[in-house]
Amino acid sequence: MIGEQRHGPAIVAIGGGHGLSTILRGLKQYTDDLTAIVTVADDGGGSGMLREDLHMPPPGDIRNCMESLANAEPMMQRLLSYRFTSGRLAGQAFGNLLLAALNGISDSFDQAVARMSDVLAITGRILPVTNADVALEATFENGTSVRGESRIFAFKKAQNCRIHEVRLLPELPPALPAALEAICQADVILLGPGSLYTSVIPNLLVDGISDTIRHSRALKIYVCNIMTQDGETEHMTASDHIAALLKHGGTGLVDLCLCNSEAVGRRLLERYSREDAEPMSVDVEPIEKQGVGVVKRPLLDTKNTDYARHDGVKVAEAVVELYQNYAKTRIFD
Repeated sequence: MIGEQRHGPAIVAIGGGHGLSTILRGLKQYTDDLTAIVTVADDGGGSGMLREDLHMPPPGDIRNCMESLANAEPMMQRLLSYRFTSGRLAGQAFGNLLLAALNGISDSFDQAVARMSDVLAITGRILPVTNADVALEATFENGTSVRGESRIFAFKKAQNCRIHEVRLLPELPPALPAALEAICQADVILLGPGSLYTSVIPNLLVDGISDTIRHSRALKIYVCNIMTQDGETEHMTASDHIAALLKHGGTGLVDLCLCNSEAVGRRLLERYSREDAEPMSVDVEPIEKQGVGVVKRPLLDTKNTDYARHDGVKVAEAVVELYQNYAKTRIFD
């Protein structure tokens, strides 16, 4: 978009997994000044296989974001998400392989991501939070720990207690300079939605990310999950999520907690209950005591009958409204 007039606020969305890719689809309808900063701590599934075989950062979360922001031909869109059904590549997404190939002919992973972004004519930018090879380690309230993002779910279920904290190994890997620059220039910074300990918080553990967010004058919003997550945040409330974010990222990380106010249907509730998951309890007073405001909006994707997920357009509308109100209060600062 060099030389073109950009429209909309400068929005930086930080996270990973399906949560981040979902809201990107909505945000790109309201701004083209959009940057996704994506975790690289994943070590499971097809991404984990490529990471182990090719010694590259995991491509899966990056690919999901590219699918959301791509403006390529429909056939290319289908190719990106196509998964092989047999042979040694069974379960592997073509988009992962394309990014792996570009990584092989590029000087760095972020350069490979930029080249693939050009091929797909994406709206905005997608940046890995770091080029470093990192692993995620979780420590639980009973003092036990496990290394590897893909192992946390089963380990937590076996321990039957909450996660106390997570860390990256090696600690404080260097942030991508472009990621820090995007945060500095942002009007709005979004954290989540997505897996709290494995998609959102890992970004905060990269050197400079949390400090830069805290010192930014942008409006900082945590987009709270609609449901708790089996094997990660069972029985945690919205204020527990905020507490975990501030514990790992520091005071001043979040201004507002954006929560869903729409009721989840009975059939979905029954399905999630079998997974030990439930609608997020939005306990307003404990959130506000942590210095974070609470905003409730109808954010549920009511067309999705399989999962209780955010509607990207509803989230985008709420974010733009909140930014416009916030901007009015900053005119005379």
